[in-house]
Amino acid sequence: MFERLIEFLSPGPDSKTQLIESLADAEQRELIEPESRIMLEGVLRMADMSAGDVMVAAPRMDLLDIDAPYDELLEVVIHTAHSRFPVFEDRRDNVIGILMAKDLLKLQRAPELNLRTLLRPAVFVPESKGLNELLRDFRSNRNHLAIVIDEFGNTAGLLTIEDVLEEIVGEIEDEFDDKDHASGVFTLADGSQRVAGDAAIREVNTVFDAQLPEDDFDTIGGLVAHELGRVPRRGEAVEVGGLRFSVMLAKGGAVRWFKATRAEAVTPEPSNDPEA
Repeated sequence: MFERLIEFLSPGPDSKTQLIESLADAEQRELIEPESRIMLEGVLRMADMSAGDVMVAAPRMDLLDIDAPYDELLEVVIHTAHSRFPVFEDRRDNVIGILMAKDLLKLQRAPELNLRTLLRPAVFVPESKGLNELLRDFRSNRNHLAIVIDEFGNTAGLLTIEDVLEEIVGEIEDEFDDKDHASGVFTLADGSQRVAGDAAIREVNTVFDAQLPEDDFDTIGGLVAHELGRVPRRGEAVEVGGLRFSVMLAKGGAVRWFKATRAEAVTPEPSNDPEA
């Protein structure tokens, strides 16, 4: 009777909004840590989200062509730095399997191998599939990547287990991250530079002996976004001050890593005017 009386006088939350407010109140009263509140709110919000809400849209997917030569495949793997790749045949929306980047090395040691034998089955999910259900499938099937299809069976995009978990715990550091490194510019195997989005413009100017403006912006990400008029998406490239910045990784509405190279000089067309 006493418990029922307490519940009557102080009823619990009867909606998700009130529950989130209760979590905020519990944090203020130091009953839970701020990190715990963020995760609990993420779980509640994720319950209302579907695969279509967090997927990487099809035009921005990095895919491999089953008929491409080995050198071309290796170049894509190096430049994008993913661990898994959807593989298509004939057209981009015809995904026939998933290739692990590490499996591609087997072709280097044994060129007689058929790439098809290295493919792993692709998992297809509808755009409407709930994230909580998808996370459960990821865990039970030990898959880390799923191809999202629309209502007509066409490829709409892809998402990974990391994309789902980030809705709960926030951004997850990955193989690109190196917070202990003093520099935001790294040399890649092909001689180009991997530049962090928050790298100082002055640092990039020093590496490339360039003259990018340093007065209005402090970071390369801010400068590139200003030049483009918006935050670029993965796969997009922007030329600024004689340098070409291609987006390697974008998360949370910001570019995490660029691939930076010198923009190719455009040779002027020869003039037909004899007096020129």
